[in-house]
Amino acid sequence: MHGPVCFRYNVCVDRCSAFLSWLSVEQSPTAESQLPYLVTPLTTLYLSPLDMASVSAPAQSAPSPAAPLQRGIVKMVLSGCAIIVRGQPRGGPPPERQINLSNIRAGSMARRAAQAQPDTKDTPDEPWAFQAREFLRKKLIGKEVCFTVEVKIASGREYGMVYLGRDTTGENIAEALVNEGFATVRREGIRGNNPDQARLCDLEDTSRAAKKGMWSEGGGTHTIRDLKYTIENPRNFVDSLHQKPINAIIEHVRDGSVVRALLLPDYYLVTVMLSGVKCPSFKREPDGVETPEPFAAEAKFFTESRLLQRDVQIILESCPNQIILGTIMHPNGNITELLLKEGFARCVDWSMAVYTQGAEKLRAAERSAKERKVRIWKDYVAPTANLDQKDRQFVAKVMQVVNADAMVVKLNSGEYKTIHLSSIRPPRIEGEEKNKDKDKRFRPLYDIPYMFEAREFLRKKLIGKKVNVTVDYIRAATGPGEGTPAFSERTCATVTIGGINIAEALVSKGLATVIRYRQDDDQRSSHYDELLAAEARAIKNGKGLHSKKEVPIHRVADISGETQKAKQFLPFLQRAGRSEAVVEYVFSGSRLKLYMPKETCLITFLLAGIECPRSSRNTPGGMQVAEPFSDEAMLFTKELVLQREVEVEVESMDKAGNFIGWLHIEGLNLSVALVENALSKVHFTAERSAYYKTLVSAEEGCRERKEKVWANYEEKPVEEVVQVSEEKERVPNYRAVYVTEISDNLHFYAQDVETGGQLESLMETMRAEIAAQPPVEGSYAARRGDYCIAKFADGEWYRARVEKVESPAKVHVFYIDYGNREVVSSTRLAVIPPAFSTRTLPAQATEYAFAFIQIPLDEDARADVVDCIVRDIHNSQCLLNVEYAGATCPLVTIQFGDTKDDVGLGLVKEGLVMTDVRKEKYLQKMVTEYLNSQESAKSARLNIWRYGDFRADDADEFGYSR
Repeated sequence: MHGPVCFRYNVCVDRCSAFLSWLSVEQSPTAESQLPYLVTPLTTLYLSPLDMASVSAPAQSAPSPAAPLQRGIVKMVLSGCAIIVRGQPRGGPPPERQINLSNIRAGSMARRAAQAQPDTKDTPDEPWAFQAREFLRKKLIGKEVCFTVEVKIASGREYGMVYLGRDTTGENIAEALVNEGFATVRREGIRGNNPDQARLCDLEDTSRAAKKGMWSEGGGTHTIRDLKYTIENPRNFVDSLHQKPINAIIEHVRDGSVVRALLLPDYYLVTVMLSGVKCPSFKREPDGVETPEPFAAEAKFFTESRLLQRDVQIILESCPNQIILGTIMHPNGNITELLLKEGFARCVDWSMAVYTQGAEKLRAAERSAKERKVRIWKDYVAPTANLDQKDRQFVAKVMQVVNADAMVVKLNSGEYKTIHLSSIRPPRIEGEEKNKDKDKRFRPLYDIPYMFEAREFLRKKLIGKKVNVTVDYIRAATGPGEGTPAFSERTCATVTIGGINIAEALVSKGLATVIRYRQDDDQRSSHYDELLAAEARAIKNGKGLHSKKEVPIHRVADISGETQKAKQFLPFLQRAGRSEAVVEYVFSGSRLKLYMPKETCLITFLLAGIECPRSSRNTPGGMQVAEPFSDEAMLFTKELVLQREVEVEVESMDKAGNFIGWLHIEGLNLSVALVENALSKVHFTAERSAYYKTLVSAEEGCRERKEKVWANYEEKPVEEVVQVSEEKERVPNYRAVYVTEISDNLHFYAQDVETGGQLESLMETMRAEIAAQPPVEGSYAARRGDYCIAKFADGEWYRARVEKVESPAKVHVFYIDYGNREVVSSTRLAVIPPAFSTRTLPAQATEYAFAFIQIPLDEDARADVVDCIVRDIHNSQCLLNVEYAGATCPLVTIQFGDTKDDVGLGLVKEGLVMTDVRKEKYLQKMVTEYLNSQESAKSARLNIWRYGDFRADDADEFGYSR
């Protein structure tokens, strides 16, 4: 017989030594402390039971007269003739008491030999002992019983009668055992005048005649095996179960989160630690005395009162370092989550990952206990307790990515704030400080492996975008230590965009690692488990920092201030025309540092054609004072181009090796933009450029209004001269828009990308308010021209305008932020809350039409054009420039966001439309380009030109008029 089950607490240290070695758990390398032993201390409120072996009733003792009736709840069944009852808890775990059944004897349960007595051996279960225990367990556990103590011997053991229920009218437990054949009657010393003893004898005779239980022909033995001693590799055993629920009986509760369970039907006895949590435990001192941590006894009682000797299901989830982790499933609830919710346990990171029910449930339960400050969290203070709600969660625009875990954002108030991503660490190398001392040219962005990739990932994902920021904690400032630098106070937060956690995305690509914390350190990400899971995936897939491949090397030449190198690059950059670049740094409004990805070099770039106010700087003669509006100019340039992808035209270079030229971002010339905003003046060197007239025109307007740098301008008196009127030139000013709707007449609706964040924020706030206070269905009476909110087919509410009311069931509405129309029932309409009216945010969908083209009148030809446009630009971001006014809406040219190709010109080239010839002189260049494209399409016989030039004779027949 291997590993017989032992269900008793031992009082004697010598006798419990074998029990301790049997049930002890090895320390996990990731756990913070040695798990406590399984002995219940005598100093707690528990009254430890004595030896559970059945003994004969003492011959010299006599029953006490008129024994009082007492009540209790059955906590545990030790054997077929011994139980432990407890009282009701009052301010802590209740007292306990062992009651042995009088006048009967059941088989003895198994006992493991004491280690202090090498001559002793394990004793197995006696026949029918386990069945007798199970009979009582199923009948009594958790039930209220009443009992009388008839005999109490010198050792303290008590014998008595137990009844199920609150009085003696309930079932007599001893009689039930004898009747089922699970116990024998002690016939020695039976008094003839005792009817209870006589009834027991009669029941035994009846059971024997019926061959019940031990009187049957079966053996009635069970082999219960301790997994620790019978399975060589517990991990293989756990893996073989495939995380499927297993029926089990909880045999012992060591502390709130560690139990002994009997797995059915194979009768394996295992020690199971609850996955993902840890309860306060009983620490064993060197002198052998056990000291309970705060709330350890309460946590143990919480688990005992719900699970001890109950039928449960266990999911064995993992077995790290011989520690079996699992989840106990009870019909009344998950004990793991209940312990957390009631403040009896805390989450532990090292076992959280294997919890199959979802780590977010455990975090939510723990968070609930923290918020209510119950039990172990009674002194808990949240990391963001001192922050206002508006400072904990807010929407901001990303202006700069500092490195792989920090960024500068602009709040709605205009304030700039540095945000660090919670709980992640950017790529780094060992001996970084040493390398910096040795090599003065050490550049972390390019020299630390994967730092550039991490920064680029964040830059492309976030720059210029609105993000949601949730502050997790404020890391206090730290002073410099031995080998560690000083850090200022840092705001650590979770940043999301479009529902994506940026830190999680960064970690999953192997471009950052997750910081490990002490178990009691709550200053961590609110999505810490997702970060750990993402890192595990990155390690498994060998991504980024976890890859076994050679690390990427970035050999970037910095030619800033290197005159000779700059001279070598100048002819190449001049011939290249417009070159792609990334703005790495802004020194002033007109001085920038650029990274040229194709040339893999860093250059200093000066904006041509303008004279920008100079910032303060050190000179050989001392500190040069900043000129007025220099800071405003630098801030304007930063917000517009910092870390953005731009195009540059290099014209020349200065004596210091700085390149001079023009910088364009999304069709906007930065030099022109600075002049238009009165933050710069036109320099005489611009006269020979193609942008001179545009610059002068912009400057004149600012000078007349006396804005900013022109605030103190006094116009000099000049002689009257005859001014020659000159036709203005076409000055394109493309801006980013998002095309939301295209109509059959080829008009389209678009939103400005710049205000897209405001619309998203308004929609989220409006829907949250509507969800909190839903409108009464059918209470709104629609009237033509009214602004309202309408529920679209996707179930969400949008702002709309009533265009026509046919009946309450047919109301024509126009969605003012998207441009589409719908016929809805008035039950899907409601009054628009005043806070979300067009006064707060104007309608975002603006109607436009294509300039320079004629739309086919033929329905089939027009359908082809509409299909082409829908396929190309619907629900996509494009660049739009207003060319001239139309009868109903502005006429515009629109470019694809990526290729910058003209969409209307593409339709002409494909022979889908004709060119509309405009007479304005400043538009002649565009008209000529469209006409040339039309001639090419006509020569190739494309689409409407497939039958030749129809305009001379049959234009009307084909749906066109000249």
